[in-house]
Amino acid sequence: MKRLTVLLLLLPCLLSAQSPQKPFPQHVKYFKGVIKPNHVSQIQLDNTVTTFYTQWKKRFIKHEPGKNEDFVWFENKDKKQCVSEGQGYGMIIVVLMAGYDTSAKDVYDNLYRYYKAHPSGRSKHLMAWAQYANDKSTDNTSASDGDMDIAYSLLLANKQWGSKGKINYLSEAKSMINAIMQYEINHQTWSVLLSDGIESESKDYFDTRSSDFMPSHFKAFKLATGDVRWDKVIDAEYKLFKSVQDKYSPEAGLIPDFIVKINKQPKPAPPNYLESRYDGYYNYNACRDPWRLASDYLLTGDKRSKRLVDKINRWIRSTTNNDTYNLGAGYSLGGVDMKHRNFEALSFVAPFAVSAMVDAKNQAWLNKVWDYLVAFKLKDYDYYDNSIKMLDLIIISGNYWEVR
Repeated sequence: MKRLTVLLLLLPCLLSAQSPQKPFPQHVKYFKGVIKPNHVSQIQLDNTVTTFYTQWKKRFIKHEPGKNEDFVWFENKDKKQCVSEGQGYGMIIVVLMAGYDTSAKDVYDNLYRYYKAHPSGRSKHLMAWAQYANDKSTDNTSASDGDMDIAYSLLLANKQWGSKGKINYLSEAKSMINAIMQYEINHQTWSVLLSDGIESESKDYFDTRSSDFMPSHFKAFKLATGDVRWDKVIDAEYKLFKSVQDKYSPEAGLIPDFIVKINKQPKPAPPNYLESRYDGYYNYNACRDPWRLASDYLLTGDKRSKRLVDKINRWIRSTTNNDTYNLGAGYSLGGVDMKHRNFEALSFVAPFAVSAMVDAKNQAWLNKVWDYLVAFKLKDYDYYDNSIKMLDLIIISGNYWEVR
């Protein structure tokens, strides 16, 4: 009888620990002056997010047979089942959608277990960047951006569900953040390395991928761990971005996919540096920059963020003549679109909407980009476009809360 009484007394506490503390929708008050689409109601914004989330989850969250593990499906491109970048996107999305999605905690924990089951070769706290379909092989070097999103999602999970359950989200986040600092940050230039496979003697030790700069994440990492070196990373990368923008894209304000020679004279990467002949362009990596940068202003009001994206906002509105149908899928740093790409790419469109949020001058433009973005069907685009759209819809709708 006493045991039953104790269990009954503990039950509300246990249920509370598992219940989302920040259930969707949150309707966050971003930094003063930040705007959202104002031609539709908040209910319509929220409904757009939940409708797309249901579709996105059905297509891209897959279960690992025979295991308590889930992964974000890479659609078997190049035989890849999952990449850490996608796992990071999915873990942030799912934790933010808890409350609307009553199974979010179970799904999140399964995504976490998949990440833990596929460590990189250098640290059990970092994720191997690629897992292949139909066999057990992995590419066991990490990808810095995937690790950073996964670590940030763990901080969100701690705020959402607490860390007294089977998974200590906060402890896991701290371990991961410390590993990121150790293996994925250049301690000479305080720039982000491409992966944990790059060491001080590597030829690309002083190179970086621009979309790996996530200043609002890094501020949360500092807060969680007390490691003031994250300030060095934030300051160094903001300075780097400004110098590259001023020298190589003074009108458009664009940052290239990859920046090289950071320790000497930083410059855009040459053609075929790592991925394509457009590695020195504003291409499929850098397209995320307006979202990553603007998020810092939305959450913290950092003026360095706003100065960078203000220039991008002025250029994109001018070059398109405020017409979303003129948006391109890739640009030179001079702001010239790639004429051979006669298609829309949501991975370019959605981040422009997030960057527009920093100033009321962009209100009409933001409204247009929102309408343009939501009109595209999930079935017509791949994992990358749809996942970036999903994340950015959460932000634009006012439901991207921080972990402070």
